[in-house]
Amino acid sequence: QVQLVESGGGLVQPGGSLRLSCAASGGIFRIYAMGWYRQAPGKQRELVATITSDGRTNYADSVKGRFTISRDNAKNTVYLQMNSLKPEDTAVYYCNAKSSPYTYWGQGTQVTVSS
Repeated sequence: QVQLVESGGGLVQPGGSLRLSCAASGGIFRIYAMGWYRQAPGKQRELVATITSDGRTNYADSVKGRFTISRDNAKNTVYLQMNSLKPEDTAVYYCNAKSSPYTYWGQGTQVTVSS
């Protein structure tokens, strides 16, 4: 059983930056593919970015060039650096860990982009 705890969310002005962190425990972190997803009010949860166990990354078109996902296997942590934030980035951001056939989710952290 893997536990995921997100942190780093908050209120930021348009154009600002935030870094989200997701600390994992209870499993062998390095074998998991990790990801960030988000869900805005009234919308479905959507993929933001993923990183495989060997460091390959993938991004939603809407965040390419602005967000960067990374992982530190020594700290059992995955990060999401978010730059040039827009109001449409406002959502609850969820951390995800996958190692077939298992999938785990964190509880989410709120990101609000507003002036």
